[in-house]
Amino acid sequence: MTTFARLISWVGHPLVFVLASVAIVVGTQLGPCTGFPILLALLLSTLVPTAILLLSGVRSGRWSDADVSVRKERQRFFPWAVPFSLAGVIAMWWLQAPSYIIRGGMVTLGLFLVSWLANFRLKLSLHALFAFYCAIILFRIGLMWGAMALVLAVLVAWSRLFLRRHTHTELIVGMVLGLMGGFVAGWWN
Repeated sequence: MTTFARLISWVGHPLVFVLASVAIVVGTQLGPCTGFPILLALLLSTLVPTAILLLSGVRSGRWSDADVSVRKERQRFFPWAVPFSLAGVIAMWWLQAPSYIIRGGMVTLGLFLVSWLANFRLKLSLHALFAFYCAIILFRIGLMWGAMALVLAVLVAWSRLFLRRHTHTELIVGMVLGLMGGFVAGWWN
């Protein structure tokens, strides 16, 4: 059971879940000529730098794992994650991406800022936040995509509890923020 929980937690890592979700949105909503540059720009401006930050942080000992599971260690993560997220928004604006993609980037940036502020008191689950955020957005793309993502989001939440990475409160706060952010990014016109 622990191996399954670790696998789900890895698949539900915000970088993995967000990348897959963005790829689904771009692949289903935009043609290759428009979608590929957007996906590449998000990879280069936000996702790859964050992945490098996480891996180098673990190697250097700045944080204990790639989830940045220790609340105090997250104070060294957010000052990098927020500018990377802002870089993604700027890249989308520069590429003249559709407004819903720019809105999604701005909501993601806002979620990082709220998470950073919350981290002074609570280590909310970023796994749950981004899993539920993406699931709600993917319901806008199609019922099948949203349902699959929601099932995975519930499994991600379970895995974070099972692995004792978060308390119920930390998980619920992450889920609620993700649901609210997903509604604003995907459904609010």
